[in-house]
Amino acid sequence: MKVLLVEDDKTIASGLQYSLEQDQFQTVLCHDVQAAKKVLEEDLASISLCLFDLSLPDGSGYDLCKMVKERSDKPVIFLTAIDDEVNVVMGLDMGADDYITKPFRIRELLSRIKSVLRRYNNQAQPKTVIDIHDIKINTLEGKVYKRDEEILVTALEYRLLLIFANHIGQILSRNQLLEQIWDVAGDFVNDNTLTVYIKRLREKLEDNPQAPTIIKTVRGLGYKVGD
Repeated sequence: MKVLLVEDDKTIASGLQYSLEQDQFQTVLCHDVQAAKKVLEEDLASISLCLFDLSLPDGSGYDLCKMVKERSDKPVIFLTAIDDEVNVVMGLDMGADDYITKPFRIRELLSRIKSVLRRYNNQAQPKTVIDIHDIKINTLEGKVYKRDEEILVTALEYRLLLIFANHIGQILSRNQLLEQIWDVAGDFVNDNTLTVYIKRLREKLEDNPQAPTIIKTVRGLGYKVGD
């Protein structure tokens, strides 16, 4: 698989490239936005995953993420300094799949890359039964089960749960959820309404809704289901 790595720190970039190639990834390395855009224009089809530093000398990883997501559904992971972590929500709203803060362990990065790639492969092969902890979603029946006992959910709760189920392991911002969800009754779904539906889902799915283990809050960024 081919990874597009964009990192302006040449020491970090060289180490990442070596580690990726040791793990059997083919790496295309760029040090700035201009060079990366040229690769995306000429060879995006062959890229399996993009790894973008947020702060680049002639622009930002946001610019590259936007370009990728406008042209294809390729996974994007951000590399970010701790001070930039709060701003990652902007990238998640653009469709980025994950982020990792510097300094990081190479093994952790490789694990996150493989997790995102697995998620994309699973999405390419839709399942009729989706397992999340002790929750089963039967998409053919449109039913939800907890430990084999059916849980009654509304149409909008089911839609929201499916969004999470189709993005296992991915942080979803509130804006991303609002963009993907709709109220079948025709009522407007706003930020407060979303909070209510997430609360209701937790009450139905979680053993302890006050300490959720299925639909987890990622402070300042959004929500995440799965590891």
